[in-house]
Amino acid sequence: MQKIKSLMTRQGLKSPQENVHDLSPVENFRIPSKEELRELREQPTDPQAQQEIINSIEEVYFSNDSFDIVKYELEKLPPVLSLQEIEEYRDKLKQQQAAVSKKVADLILEKQPAYVKELERVTSLQTGLQLAAVICTNGRRHLNVAKEGFTQASLGLLANQRKRQLLIGLLKSLRTIKTLQRTDVRLSEMLEEEDYPGAIQLCLECQKAASTFKHYSCISELNSKLQDTLEQIEEQLDVALSKICKNFDIHHYTKVQQAYRLLGKTQTAMDQLHMHFTQAIHNTVFQVVLGYVELCAGNSDTKFQKLQYKDLCTHITSDSYIPCLADLCKALWEVMLSYYRTMEWHEKHDRDEGTASSSVSDGNNVIGAEETNFDRSYVQKKLEHGLSRIWQDVQLKVKTYLLGTDMSNFKYDDFIFVLDIISRLMQVGEEFCGSKSEVLQESIRKQSVNYFKNYHRTRLEELRMFLENETWELCPVKSSFSILQLHEFKFMEQSRSPSVSPSKQPASAISATITLFEQYCNGGNPFEIQVNSKDDETEDVLASNGYESDEQEKSAYQEYDSDSDVPEELKRDYVDEQTGDAPVKSVSRETLRSRKRSDYNLNKVIAPILTNTTLNVIRLVGKYMQMMNILKPIAFDVIHFMSQLFDYYLYAVYTFFGRNDTEVSTDTTGTLTAAEERKEKVPSPHLSHLVVLTSGNTLYGLAERVVATESLVFLAEQFEFLQSHLDAVMPAAKKPFLQQFYSQTVSTASELRKPIYWIVAAKSIDYEQMLLLMANVKWDVKEIMSQHNIYVDALLKEFEQFNRRLNEVSKRVRIPLPVSNILWEHCIRLANRTIVEGYANVKKCSNEGRALMQLDFQQFLMKLEKLTDIRPIPDKEFVETYIKAYYLTENDMERWIKEHREYSTKQLTNLVNVCLGSHINKKARQKLLAAIDDIDRPKR
Repeated sequence: MQKIKSLMTRQGLKSPQENVHDLSPVENFRIPSKEELRELREQPTDPQAQQEIINSIEEVYFSNDSFDIVKYELEKLPPVLSLQEIEEYRDKLKQQQAAVSKKVADLILEKQPAYVKELERVTSLQTGLQLAAVICTNGRRHLNVAKEGFTQASLGLLANQRKRQLLIGLLKSLRTIKTLQRTDVRLSEMLEEEDYPGAIQLCLECQKAASTFKHYSCISELNSKLQDTLEQIEEQLDVALSKICKNFDIHHYTKVQQAYRLLGKTQTAMDQLHMHFTQAIHNTVFQVVLGYVELCAGNSDTKFQKLQYKDLCTHITSDSYIPCLADLCKALWEVMLSYYRTMEWHEKHDRDEGTASSSVSDGNNVIGAEETNFDRSYVQKKLEHGLSRIWQDVQLKVKTYLLGTDMSNFKYDDFIFVLDIISRLMQVGEEFCGSKSEVLQESIRKQSVNYFKNYHRTRLEELRMFLENETWELCPVKSSFSILQLHEFKFMEQSRSPSVSPSKQPASAISATITLFEQYCNGGNPFEIQVNSKDDETEDVLASNGYESDEQEKSAYQEYDSDSDVPEELKRDYVDEQTGDAPVKSVSRETLRSRKRSDYNLNKVIAPILTNTTLNVIRLVGKYMQMMNILKPIAFDVIHFMSQLFDYYLYAVYTFFGRNDTEVSTDTTGTLTAAEERKEKVPSPHLSHLVVLTSGNTLYGLAERVVATESLVFLAEQFEFLQSHLDAVMPAAKKPFLQQFYSQTVSTASELRKPIYWIVAAKSIDYEQMLLLMANVKWDVKEIMSQHNIYVDALLKEFEQFNRRLNEVSKRVRIPLPVSNILWEHCIRLANRTIVEGYANVKKCSNEGRALMQLDFQQFLMKLEKLTDIRPIPDKEFVETYIKAYYLTENDMERWIKEHREYSTKQLTNLVNVCLGSHINKKARQKLLAAIDDIDRPKR
């Protein structure tokens, strides 16, 4: 078609027939001859028929220019040629060609007016261009004249100046580029100096400058390098942030936070910080435990480094357990302290920023302030949430360590030290995030119960051994002795201090308002092992040879002539044994002197009576309370075991000294049944063979009995002193047990005096001999006698001998007033009852004989009152009433018998029989005997 247009442009419009000759071979594979053109003209021009012919043309003829028509048609020829068919096919192709040519010619004729109009426009444009060329030629000629004549020199100067300015700008750019090229050196120096904010600021400025000169090819490489440097700074910044977790430095942390703020990654920094704290806890505990495990293993085997932390904890030896635990807690303390100081930094920083922002109310910074407030709120919430997370991680790590070793065989001091450390750690947790440390409490409770059961069983076995080897000698302690002076009870005197463990707190405690974090914020560690040797905590409780000083020893044997020389301890000893109160009324000189005579302790300074075993039990109680004070969840178990210590001591004292000889066997466990033996956790103790309780010269082991009984009373007093402390830690649901223990066990300790000292009283006086002497007396005398019978003198000699022996015993052991009173009361009561029994054995008795009985008894009382200050004389009325009953009439005696049931049936019956014949007849006798039988019947 281009050929047709160019031909028409050069030669003008031609006929369609002529135009057909100019078509390309693609558009017309053969030029029709004149005859064919003529035939075309002659053919009818039916548009519809013509269009049908065009539509019948195969599609392949409308394909691309490289299509070979001849080859296509030749390939279509059949193997056997038929001339007729070929001619028919040729005519068809001719018709198609004619239709196409006709269509093209029609289209050309249709567009001819538009073509003529466009051709005119082209001609007009050509004329205008020729005119413009003439004008430009003239202008260029005039400019050349002006250039040569005027502007060449001036414009040359301007061009040079402009070039100069461009070169100056280029020089500045080159210098800037040179500076940018050297920036990496300065950045490295700043990173070594840990000036992270400066390095980031410089890097960001360099990036900004590089974007200005990005049109230089050398800058693109520099920009990439700066980006790499910025990423490297972020990596080093992350490393610097991780260092905060173990050793917080306010200047270092300030730089790191400023750097992250410049990067716009404050929230990212906080997320990274918590991840580092978690990792620091894990790495810290692992390295501490690994170090001790490898140290104890003694070789360079690296197999331990591949173990899990839980498995690693099981390789800790008993010797290294406590040092490792202390180092573990110290390392974890450093991590928590760093977190605490991190929070402090943010709180102070937020306050400072809030003050600064409130003083500047510029509306242009509203958006920036909102973003800052959002970051600040995010950081605050993240830090607060992190408290419990970090403490939980700490608890789990320590719990794993605690449960990794069986502590049941630890020494007491070592286990207490473990409890001290864990108690201190729980205090840290409470101050750190307000946690009650349930995880730690449960783990240490398990270990404590396991340890304490084993420890208590061992202590009970030791107590049995001590009791079986105890000779019940007095342990000399000072009169000022108090259990609070013992090491085991020091924790009760001292107020709770946050700086020292509960069992080793200093006397001057730091105010409880100061937390551990405030106290150790600037240095030190609450888990530093306190090396408190025993020399630093001496116990000044023992007296030398039983005397506190030579003066006291000297004054112990002085004759007391006045009230003023009576020691205060003696005055305090004169108390009502039932109420414990001092007497209200003043006492006379004689009474005081008589009391001094009856209190067999003037040869010793008044000090508590206790044995080494008693002291050992008290120390055990202190240790138990110390453990209970540190770990209150096991308070009930501890108090229960404490009660067993007291029960076992009381049981031992009673079985040793409170039974008759017929009841005590050399092997008490032999009397137990098989079922009872299975229930017995600790065997019954046996009295040491060194303790002799059968000698009358020693009043049947009275010294040992006094030491044993009074040591038990002293032990009960100490338990009563501790009751308020025990009640304070005892769970509310278990307090009835404590109340029952005190009401039914502790309070009964002093009551053991009666059965124990009754045995001494029963054996010290020969009551059987007195009965024999009384049986030889003739009571049916006819005249009133003025001389008492010899049995009274014999009985008084027995009492004098008892008194001498009592004095001898008191030289060995102080006999407290209650003890001497009980002894005298038992002896006198038994003597009076024996007298009544002797009178009840009389077959015949006259009125004069009854008068003799009164004379004998009055003589006995008179002499006895000089030996003892017991008033009134026990059972005095018991004897006198029995003697006087002889004179009663029948009716009065019947009433008397019914009212006085304290006498035995034998004694009453004898009274009636002796009266027969004097003023009671046989009928009255039968009546009175029937009344006696009625009284005796309910007893049988």
